[in-house]
Amino acid sequence: MKRDIENEDDIKLLVDTFYDHVNQDELLGPVFNDFAKIDWEHHLPLMYNFWSTVLFGSMAYKGQPFPKHMRLPIKREHFGRWVELFTQTIDALFEGVKAVEIKQKATSIAQVFQMRLGLIDYQAV
Repeated sequence: MKRDIENEDDIKLLVDTFYDHVNQDELLGPVFNDFAKIDWEHHLPLMYNFWSTVLFGSMAYKGQPFPKHMRLPIKREHFGRWVELFTQTIDALFEGVKAVEIKQKATSIAQVFQMRLGLIDYQAV
């Protein structure tokens, strides 16, 4: 039986599993690895802190995530795939109130980023 997201170890499992899927994805993998050339040893701990801050209010993340996305060659389909993989990862690992909450927050973040990038109209959300 699956359980809810409860602590930092759960966040780490989520992030590591999710980015394993991203790295293997035909649409997202090239953006992260070929274009952005992500340093995973540096990036993954940032993502642990980001999602801990989003879900638990830990305030561990101190960055600004949006500016890093402005230069990427991404479109609506990239965000759709990102949300799809994120949701699938959550559903495979967890269930419960926090699992639902983090999926909702991820979807909201993707929508805000798309609006700020001019990919969707505010009226459409």
